[in-house]
Amino acid sequence: MPKWSEYLTHARERGSLAFELYCVVSTPTGEGPPLPEILPEHLAYQAQLERDGALVFAGPLSDESGEMMEGMGMIIYRSESFETAKALAEADPMHQAGARSYVLRRWMINEGGLSVKIGLSEQTVTLA
Repeated sequence: MPKWSEYLTHARERGSLAFELYCVVSTPTGEGPPLPEILPEHLAYQAQLERDGALVFAGPLSDESGEMMEGMGMIIYRSESFETAKALAEADPMHQAGARSYVLRRWMINEGGLSVKIGLSEQTVTLA
């Protein structure tokens, strides 16, 4: 298996976008403070990361049926390195308090698309 940096280089040489982000899957541990108690701090932290330009997307995940909430969440960070992304994940109040654990992965984006519609008079933003 090639190292990540080699794979990234080869992807770019092939003409792929190879845009690198960092994906965190955060899971409740059943320990630490109850999630509702730490949620305001977590949301404030996420909002600050968004203002700083480090938070791309975040939100809850369903179970495998697509119907139930199990408390898992996914966070996508924009960061200059894996180490910096890890520091962002570790500083999340949910993770610091032990209420959640996380797995961090590099994510290389090669394909896909995202459209943004901004309605100025309606003050709306639509992602598609």
